[in-house]
Amino acid sequence: MFTYDMSKAGSNSLYHYLYQCIKKDIVSGKILADEQIPSKRSLAQNLGISVVTIENAYAQLLAEGFIYSLPKKGFFVVDINAKATSQVQSRQKTYHSRRLRAELPEESEHTNPKYIADFASNGADIDAFPFSTWAKITREILCERQKDLLQVSPGIGTLELRRAIVRMLREFRNIQVTPEQIVIGAGTDYLYGLLVQLLGFDKCYAVEDPGWSKISKIYSQYGVKVNHVPVEGDNFVDALKKSNADIVHISPAHHFPTGKVMPVGERYRLLSWAAESPKRYIVEDDYDSEFRMTGKPIPALQNIDVTEKVVYLNTFSKTMTSAIRLSYMVLPPHLAEKFHNELSFYSCTVSTLDQYVMAKFIDLGYYETHINRMRNLYRSKRDSLLTAIDKSKLSKVARVYEENAGLHFILEVNINCSDAEFCKRLRQKGINVKALSEYHFEAPPSEHKFVINYSSVERNKVKKAVQIIADLFPL
Repeated sequence: MFTYDMSKAGSNSLYHYLYQCIKKDIVSGKILADEQIPSKRSLAQNLGISVVTIENAYAQLLAEGFIYSLPKKGFFVVDINAKATSQVQSRQKTYHSRRLRAELPEESEHTNPKYIADFASNGADIDAFPFSTWAKITREILCERQKDLLQVSPGIGTLELRRAIVRMLREFRNIQVTPEQIVIGAGTDYLYGLLVQLLGFDKCYAVEDPGWSKISKIYSQYGVKVNHVPVEGDNFVDALKKSNADIVHISPAHHFPTGKVMPVGERYRLLSWAAESPKRYIVEDDYDSEFRMTGKPIPALQNIDVTEKVVYLNTFSKTMTSAIRLSYMVLPPHLAEKFHNELSFYSCTVSTLDQYVMAKFIDLGYYETHINRMRNLYRSKRDSLLTAIDKSKLSKVARVYEENAGLHFILEVNINCSDAEFCKRLRQKGINVKALSEYHFEAPPSEHKFVINYSSVERNKVKKAVQIIADLFPL
C-alpha cells in the first residue's frame, strides 16, 4: 500500500501532490512495471483523503501514460523503459550546469460565413479577444516608449518580450530557460524555416502521420528530405528509427488530429533516440497545451530533456488571435549560441510595438486572466456540443473520444458511405467537417472518424448544427 504524507502538499492541491509522489516512485523504479496499484477506495482510506482526490491523481497519471487500466482488474504501472530513462538521466549532471555564454491547421482560421457551423476551422473565438485591454496597453506603450519603438528590434526579439515569455513558461509549463534561448517570429511557419537553416539542409526531417500537411510542405519547400512516421499504435520510436530521420517534428502533449498524448515511456525512448547521434533533434510543437480541460497540463517533453535535444515551439495564435502573428521557439543553449553566431543577421519579423504590448500584457497578469477566461469559454462550448450530441439521435450511431484536451475532438460515426461523401452531404447542408483520413499522408481505408474543431463555432448554433448532422440518419 502506498504511504505518503499528504500534509506536505503545501500550496499544491492534494490530487496533484499525490500524482507527483506516485510519478516520482514510478520513474525511480520504486514502483515496478506492471505492478498493480491500490484501488481508489483502499488508497483513499489509507491516506485519509477522498476517493475523488485519488480519481483525479490516477486520471492525470493515466493521461500521461504512467499507468494503464484493465477492465474489472484495476490500474497497473506502465513499463517506461528503465534503460532509456537511466540513459537520459545519467547525463543530467553533465548538462545541468551548462549555460549560454552569449547574450498549427492550415485551414482558414476564421469562420466561413456560408456555413452554419465550420468544424474544420481551428481559429480562435475572435469575439473573445480582449480589445479594450489590448488597446489600453497599446496607447500606454505609444506614450511611454516612443524612442524604443523607433529602434530596430534584435533579430531574436525584444528582451522585454523574451523575459516575459521566460516567466510565463516557468509559471505555466515549469520550463526553466533563459531569455537568450528564445527566438521570436511572425508565426511558426517562419520559425520552421529558421530551424532548417540552423539544423541543416542535409538532414532528413520526420513529421507525424496523420498530421498537418502544412508542416511537411514548409520543410519540403526548403529542399530537405521529409519522411512521414505513423503515430497510430504505441511504437512511434520504432517507426521513426526505420525512417532514418535526423530531425523529428512532433506534438507529444496533444497530437493533431488524433488528440492522443504520447506515453511517458515513449517519450524517454524518443529522447534516447535523439541522444544516440549528435545530429538528431526533436522539435516539440506545444501548439495548444493551454487548453487541457481536465486535470493538469501534460508536462512538456522539454522538461525531461537533459541532453539539449529538444527545440520547443509555441504560438499565441491559439490563445489570442492568429492576426497578431506572434510565435516563439526555445533553443537548447548550444543551438542558441549557434543561432547567435550564424543567423543573428536576420531581422525580427514581429513589429516592435506588438512585442512590447504582448510583453506588458503578460507581465501585468492579463494573459493569465485571458487564458483562464478562454479555457472556461471553450469548455462551455465543448460541453454544449457534447450535450447536444448526447441528447440527439446522433448518440445512437456516434462515439466521441479525446475530448479532454485541446480545441477539437474525434467523432466516430457509423455510416454506410465514404468519409468524403459524408462530408459532402454535410457541406451541402451548411456544416463543414473534415475526416480524420484527410490528414493522413499515406491514407488508410475510410475510418468514419471526423475531426470536430469547435473553437470558432458560435455557441447558439451548436444545437442546430448537431441536429442537421443527426438528420442524416433515418432512425
